[in-house]
Amino acid sequence: MKKHLTISFLILSLFSFSGVAQDFRAAPPLPDFPQHYQTTEYEIQVDLVADGLSNPWSIAFLPDGDMLVTERAGRLRLIRDGQLEQIPVGGTPEVKITVLGGLLDVLLHPDFASNRILYLSYAKGRENDNLSTTALARARLNADTLVGLEDIFVANSWSQSPTNFGGRMTFGDDGKLYMTIGERQEEARAQDMMDHGGKVIRLNDDGSIPTDNPFIGNDEVLPEIFAYGIRSPQGLAFNPRTGELWENEHGPLGGDEINIIKAGKNYGWPLATFGLDYDGYPFSEETEGEGLEQPFMYWIPSIAISGMSFYTGDAFPNWQGNAFVGAMVMGRTPMTGHFQRITFSDEGVPLAREPILVDLHQRIRDVRPGPDGNLYVLTDQNPGAVLKVSPVE
Repeated sequence: MKKHLTISFLILSLFSFSGVAQDFRAAPPLPDFPQHYQTTEYEIQVDLVADGLSNPWSIAFLPDGDMLVTERAGRLRLIRDGQLEQIPVGGTPEVKITVLGGLLDVLLHPDFASNRILYLSYAKGRENDNLSTTALARARLNADTLVGLEDIFVANSWSQSPTNFGGRMTFGDDGKLYMTIGERQEEARAQDMMDHGGKVIRLNDDGSIPTDNPFIGNDEVLPEIFAYGIRSPQGLAFNPRTGELWENEHGPLGGDEINIIKAGKNYGWPLATFGLDYDGYPFSEETEGEGLEQPFMYWIPSIAISGMSFYTGDAFPNWQGNAFVGAMVMGRTPMTGHFQRITFSDEGVPLAREPILVDLHQRIRDVRPGPDGNLYVLTDQNPGAVLKVSPVE
């Protein structure tokens, strides 16, 4: 059983049940801000932008520098001129709120400045039963209200499971919308090509199906599917240096992964994994297999990986091209929730990862560079917060 990969990171933390039974103990209260911390490259300052949010999940920056933040409880919040508007944005979809379900990602159309179109992924319930799935809605932002809201994609992954919805989205340079769908902790879905669970899908901006999707013309595969064999996806971003689509996901007990997503490829779940089942025994005896893509990176134990982005700003010039991932593990000292900075060689080989904000003791749901070059971090708590990370001059 071969266990060699490009790189493996051994994280000094507790094993975490990344898909469901993460450590949901309440985080310590936030300290007074600003706070200063030392990283290998910079002394950083952390400031509070907004607090009192209910499990904030995603952030999007408007052209004028204002921010939209989703709350898993179903609200879309506007931070205008650095202040959280007390009244949520109107016109959002009705969401199914579960342990990991609710309002998820928010994504602006590439031409948002002219068309004001945005997208929301969310957990959608169904009348008269206890089933839910992952859905994608599109609307226009008119002042503080969404207008013309409509579902443009509803995943064929209906389940009673309250977990593993996925929902991360990004646009590619090809103008297509890429979105992740979790396998609802029903692992067979990830290899079922007539089920959207455990997949990366690819859509046109109106929700229609691109004619060059990899399985077009195959009646035994849903045409939206771009890649499969995914477990519980948490991050999705294009690498600006290589143009590759990167996805990260929770393993079960260990085995969080970053995958480089390619059209039509199988990423192995549940046939091969570096994670264990929740009883501590191997979920699969295999870590690789014929026709299965190996993860680009993996973590044992898990860090309960979350949102992912690449830094391209000017405020931290030494961080340009680095990847950032959130981590939600909570537990005993020394490891706790944080985010990690991942560095690479000129050839793109991972070199090191640096935990940042460990001493803040907060579960980090997302980390994104803002238009001002600073990093913005969401804490996955109720109440949760938006934090700004900037260099100390």
